[in-house]
Amino acid sequence: MNTSIERALTKVPELTLLFWIIKIAATTLGETAGDAVSMSMNLGYLLGTAIFAAVFVVAVIAQIRARGFHPLLYWTTIIATTTVGTTLADFADRSLGIGYAGGSTMLFAMLLASLAIWHRSLGSVSVGTISSPKAEMFYWLTIMFSQTLGTALGDWTAATAGLGYSGGAIVFAALLAGVVVAYYRTAISRTALFWAAFILTRPLGAVVGDFLDKPVTDGGLALSRYSASAVLIGSILCMILLFRQRAAARAH
Repeated sequence: MNTSIERALTKVPELTLLFWIIKIAATTLGETAGDAVSMSMNLGYLLGTAIFAAVFVVAVIAQIRARGFHPLLYWTTIIATTTVGTTLADFADRSLGIGYAGGSTMLFAMLLASLAIWHRSLGSVSVGTISSPKAEMFYWLTIMFSQTLGTALGDWTAATAGLGYSGGAIVFAALLAGVVVAYYRTAISRTALFWAAFILTRPLGAVVGDFLDKPVTDGGLALSRYSASAVLIGSILCMILLFRQRAAARAH
């Protein structure tokens, strides 16, 4: 590849339909894998968070040190953010006793603060401007907060709001559809719509993941968390290996 073209690319993928399909699968995996470690293995939310946080840190360091876009590395880092988001949100909501509403409010404030500081420091929160280690740090920190918030929102919708897992999935799928309509029919900031969609895919994945592995009496399918996670990992790997993803163009 020509050097001038390499310099015009970021280390994040183009925002295609494949990107969003893998993202939803990754967030669903985050729910089943996070619950497998914290619940099925009986390690608890705090230890589970510590384990996934360590994986997250290693993955982010590898991603920042990489010289270009590597799909396997990128999606490994995304999965790391969504698994740590699952256990961290569960720890805040349940172990700290602040509830789903309190956890969602706190995490939403942290997400907004991350975006505000990022914008103030670099002048933009667009993925097309991620071309420096500092921008990448903000990007991954913001993603981690969005994944954690999404978990809390999914749990709040399914449990506290009483919609159940299928009802919650319908709500978040409808909201995502609204973002798609806004993208094609309005002049709303594409950056704002990206982050809205990115956040909404997480609670969608959370309720779908819970639907797969929660007991039938709670409205789930009672599937094994390990089996569901293995199927999701296999599906994600197939999509990554079979379909070529290109790096997004850098904004000028």
